[in-house]
Amino acid sequence: MRKTFEIGGIVAAVVLVAFGIAAIVMGASGQSTVHDSLAEQKIVGSADMTPAAIKAEAAKAGLDTSKLTIPSCSVANKTVNSGSTARCFAQYMNIHALEATGGLHYSQMPRYASVNGEGTNVESKAVKDAKGKPAENPARNVWIQETALSTALNTSYMATQVGLFGIVVGIALLLSGLGFAILAIGGALRNPDTALKFLVPRERPVTPSPTGA
Repeated sequence: MRKTFEIGGIVAAVVLVAFGIAAIVMGASGQSTVHDSLAEQKIVGSADMTPAAIKAEAAKAGLDTSKLTIPSCSVANKTVNSGSTARCFAQYMNIHALEATGGLHYSQMPRYASVNGEGTNVESKAVKDAKGKPAENPARNVWIQETALSTALNTSYMATQVGLFGIVVGIALLLSGLGFAILAIGGALRNPDTALKFLVPRERPVTPSPTGA
C-alpha cells in the first residue's frame, strides 16, 4: 500500500506540474494576443483624457460633474495597447458620449428627431425622412457606437485579467506539484522498502575489523 501511495504522489506531482506549465503558457499567450490586437487598432488617447481635463470639459458642456465617475487613470496621447489602458479609454469615451447627448443615456433620449432638435417620442411631431416616416433621433447613434466600442475595450481588459489569473493559478499548480514530488520522493528515500528503489542510495557493506586490530 505504501508503494501505491508513493507512485500516486509522483503521478499527482507530474500532473500538477504539467497543468501548471500549461496554464502559465496559455495565460501569457492570451495577454500577448490582447496586446497585439489592441496595437493593430492604433488607438491613441486624446489630449483631454486626463482626470483634470475631462472634468473641466464636462463642466463646460453643462454636465453635473458631481454625478459623473471621473476616471483616475490617464491615457492622454498614449497608445492603447493593454487591458488597463483599454478600460481607461472606455471610461473617457463614456463621458464624451454624455457630453454629446447633453448628459442623457440611450434609454433617456427621445426616439425620433424633431424640428427643435430636442427629439420627441410622438410620431406626428417627428421630422419625416425621404420615405415620409419619422426620422430616428441621430443623437441616439452616439450611444450605439459608444456602447459597441467600450464593450470591446472592456472585453480586452477582462481577457487580460483572465490571462493574469491563469498565470497565477499556473504558478500555484506548479509549486504544488513540486511540493508533492518533494514529499513523495523524500518519503521514499527514508523507506527501505520503496517502489522508487532507484532513488535510494545503496548502503555499502561494513567490513569487520581484523581481530586484535
